[in-house]
Amino acid sequence: MTILNYQDSEALGHVQSVDTATVIVRVDDTEALRTLQVNRLVALQSSRAGQHLIGIIQKITRTAVEERAGSADIERLDQAFPEVNLCRITLIGTLLTRAGSQSNVFRRTLETVPEIEANCFALEGEKLTRFMEVISAVSADGQRLSLGHYSLDTAAEAFLNGNKLFQRHALVVGSTGSGKSWTTARLLEQVAELKSANAIVFDMHGEYGSMTGDGFEHLRIAGPADIDAAKGLGDGVLHLPYWLLTYEALVSMFVDRSDTNAPNQAMLMSRSINEAKREFLIAGGHHEVLANFTIDSPVPFPLRDVLEKLSALNTEMVAGSRAGSEKQGDFFGKLSRLIQRLEAKATDRRLGFLFPAQADAMEYAFLDKLVGKLLAGSAAKSGLGGVKIIDFSEVPSDVLPLIVGLVARLAFSVQQWLPSGNRHPVALFCDEAHLYIPQDVSSSAAENAIAVFERVAKEGRKYGVGLVVISQRPSEVNRTVVSQCSNLVAMRLTNGDDQSVVRRLLPDSLGGFSDLLPVLDTGEALVVGDAILLPTRIRVSMPRNEPLSGTIDFWDKWSDETSSSDLNKAVEGWRRQSLQR
Repeated sequence: MTILNYQDSEALGHVQSVDTATVIVRVDDTEALRTLQVNRLVALQSSRAGQHLIGIIQKITRTAVEERAGSADIERLDQAFPEVNLCRITLIGTLLTRAGSQSNVFRRTLETVPEIEANCFALEGEKLTRFMEVISAVSADGQRLSLGHYSLDTAAEAFLNGNKLFQRHALVVGSTGSGKSWTTARLLEQVAELKSANAIVFDMHGEYGSMTGDGFEHLRIAGPADIDAAKGLGDGVLHLPYWLLTYEALVSMFVDRSDTNAPNQAMLMSRSINEAKREFLIAGGHHEVLANFTIDSPVPFPLRDVLEKLSALNTEMVAGSRAGSEKQGDFFGKLSRLIQRLEAKATDRRLGFLFPAQADAMEYAFLDKLVGKLLAGSAAKSGLGGVKIIDFSEVPSDVLPLIVGLVARLAFSVQQWLPSGNRHPVALFCDEAHLYIPQDVSSSAAENAIAVFERVAKEGRKYGVGLVVISQRPSEVNRTVVSQCSNLVAMRLTNGDDQSVVRRLLPDSLGGFSDLLPVLDTGEALVVGDAILLPTRIRVSMPRNEPLSGTIDFWDKWSDETSSSDLNKAVEGWRRQSLQR
């Protein structure tokens, strides 16, 4: 039996005009008009039996004839606007009384449109509650993901389709303090509860360190203190040795493009690295790799060997035209700046994770261990948590895009080279994405990261790699990556540029939703996309473990006479370039 058993006498108005997914309804009852609200739901009679069309009120107008009495052409205006009360409605789906063996099924399709003079009914009270129950109880393909409750009816739980959320990528945006990290934590907690969960979180400020439970694994990029203590994978500390970088990434880090000798430096560095990798493979007896390896193959090589080769070329003297004479070689003195940059980077303690002292990071099997640590799901025998939260807070900002891109490329490459029937999907949660996937490229390091994430956004679905892009400034995130996100969770946004980005992502029929962005409450979101049946406002439920968002109560702290900071520790941490105590 249908849940929308309306009587004709309950109609609040009748359809006057239909234009694709937009319907204009004439409301004859002034009292009924007063009860209507923008963004509320209505049900309209369909031209097919057993169906109701569901729509969202976009605009309500009342045109009183007496207010136009002073017009010069009353007859023409009356012909153009014969209705007094009008309601513009955007159709969003169809409620079927029966679909196969199921009853009361909501679908986001419009197989029909209402006929002229069809009845329009307000969806409120008990009928609204029953409709929201239908939405929440819809059997999605895959385990449902609960985000919170619908603002329209707080008794109805709002579920997302977990498959479509990660297959088609998601964008979570919101100004500082809007509840963006809270929403992300809510998603992560439910992912962690799954038996074979597999996700990587790029945590820029350590704010997800509070996420606890069997499903979470906390890792961090090695800092200077970790280098001194010789901590490694077993301690939850990640070293990402330089030999994991691609040739383009190495060039961006070590070669100054403004140098007139930059082409020569890049060419010779490429040649030296190739030779060093070949020698490593031969020495280790890895002859099966020798035939097809490239400069981008993840093969260890000693940096000192490359430095020795470059130094030799930089000081090389060759035979002159006269017997017994010598002259400077072709590259004499042209590699000095490259060598200096290599030596400076290799001795920079802040980059100790790139140039690890531990011998195991230079072993052929190190990559296997690293991949196992990062990409083994919670069902793996390793006993690791399914959600790996990587703390990047101690990584210098100038190389941050390069290092985040390295981890993302590692995950994508592993998925790409797995046989198609043996891929276990992984989701990448990109917190503070504007820091390393920027729209305006300011460095070659950012260029490398953008190239990686653009490829993941475009091709990730084929290889089981999903993206969740999280940012407080969507206008500063790469447009290509943003455009590939088919699901949008938008919290409060007050900046006009950011609102424009969200407005472009909304379907034309729901463009009016963007007007709500500046007035959303903390923890409230507009959710639109393939993963949700009903595009609407949702009040996100509180996660069990709130993230360490860093929000400080200024007035309360200033009012507390006992409140103070341990500035000595801050100074010491600054000197040591480490947050570890």
